[in-house]
Amino acid sequence: MLLHDTAIIYGRYLRQSLRSRFALLFGVLMPLLYLVFFGPLLTGLPLGGRGSSWQVLVPGLLLQLGLFGALFAGFMIILEKGQGVTERMRVTPVSRLALLLGRVLREATVFVFQAVLLVLAAVVMGLRAPLAGVLIGFAFVALLTVSLSSLSYALAMKVRTPQEFGPLVNAVSMPSMLLSGLMLPMTLGPAWLDVLSHFMPFRYLVDAMRDAYVGSYATDHMLYGVLVAVGLTVVAVTVGTRVFRTAGA
Repeated sequence: MLLHDTAIIYGRYLRQSLRSRFALLFGVLMPLLYLVFFGPLLTGLPLGGRGSSWQVLVPGLLLQLGLFGALFAGFMIILEKGQGVTERMRVTPVSRLALLLGRVLREATVFVFQAVLLVLAAVVMGLRAPLAGVLIGFAFVALLTVSLSSLSYALAMKVRTPQEFGPLVNAVSMPSMLLSGLMLPMTLGPAWLDVLSHFMPFRYLVDAMRDAYVGSYATDHMLYGVLVAVGLTVVAVTVGTRVFRTAGA
């Protein structure tokens, strides 16, 4: 029943996304602008990694795509609460986990699709990476999207208006991007900033993806990245399901 319920919710929201093709393409615009206007500035610069500047930049842009997109996913829940859609779903026999999973899997599908477009654009501009590494990167984007959208939906169930939700998300998203080394490796900065960044879980994901993009899979970065990604996903889905079950009850 869980799979059946999840498939129904997933299909409903995926159809909504497919009807808004402009939104699908617009979501990848900001990382694409970074790729086009920021990427060429890094060509040939010593960035402290084993790969090219594109192999450093593109993994960070992919995670940035998932980070910002997934954190703001909760706006949809706020709109649905105002229209009574969420409460009508919650009084049905559908599993509360399915109500969450259907939504977050839609988010993961959308952002992986956008990640594919971004990687194709990066290949045109000069990215060279092993196929296995690129596929591993997509898996990290999917896990990040599932975990952050789960937390975003949980937060949106607790707040009343978009005016409350937006500042809270911004307070999380910007420090997360700056301290995770998404744009440039944190090892380029001062030692205290590098140490501080290790308390940011996204740091481990971007380090693992950069290893994957140069073909290094059996590394400590990869191990820590997988553990953090899976652990964050389990915790976030658990929190999101609990909130869906109890919020407003």
